[in-house]
Formats: sequence, structure tokens, C-alpha cells
Amino acid sequence: MNTPNPARIRAADADRERVAQTVQTAGSEGRLTLEEVEQRLSRVYAAKFTDELAALTTDLPRPAPPRPGFPLTRDALRRHPALRVHLAVAVAVAVLLIVRWAVLGAGFFWPVFPLFWLAVSLFVHARVRSLRERAGTAVPY
Repeated sequence: MNTPNPARIRAADADRERVAQTVQTAGSEGRLTLEEVEQRLSRVYAAKFTDELAALTTDLPRPAPPRPGFPLTRDALRRHPALRVHLAVAVAVAVLLIVRWAVLGAGFFWPVFPLFWLAVSLFVHARVRSLRERAGTAVPY
């Protein structure tokens, strides 16, 4: 009786699609010829185990890790209540400064300077939060 190797793991459709995307990207970058892309893609979709898929991309460079994006997002505001409070305070101060400028009738828009520093403080706060979260040292507040 033929027993399968227990160390081998069956490949899922998502695994095949991920490897197919890597092969297609390598082809579009000129790392593989059109014939190589076609051959590898046919082998990708015929693969039954993950080790067969891994063998198709061993000679290709690994994709670069994703760069950190804009730190102040809705998701970040949901995860960190302190960011929501900081944003609310910044908006309230900004409104007060703009109203004061409008009431006083000053010609020069002087609130631009404190508004700039409010924005900088908010973005730095969000960036520090995202870096701590990525490092696994997120502070609960």
C-alpha cells in the first residue's frame, strides 16, 4: 500500500494564486521569458503540494516587505483611543483659533503656525503608535 509522506502539505488555491502572481511579476519585470512564464504557470496550477510550489520560485527574488503607509488612518483611530482624543483636541483648538482670527478681523492668517504644529504633533503621535505596534510594544492607552 502506498502511504503519502506526512511532511508534505497540500496546496490551496490561494497558495497557487500567490505563486502564480510571483511568476507573472517576474515575467513582467523581464526576469523570465514568456516561455518560462507559461511553463511555470502550468506547473503552478498542476501542483498538489506546497513544496512543489516553492521549487518554482526559488530562483526568483523575494518581494520587498510592504512599506509603512500613512500612519493616521481610520483603522489606527479605531485601535488607539488616545489618537482619537488627540485628533479631537487638535480639531477643537483649530476651530477656536480660526474663529478667533475671523472675529478679530486680522488680515494675516496667523493661525497657520499653531495649526501646523498641531498637525505635526498628531502625525508624530500616529507614527510612533504604528512603529510601536509593529515592534510589538504597543502601549494600551
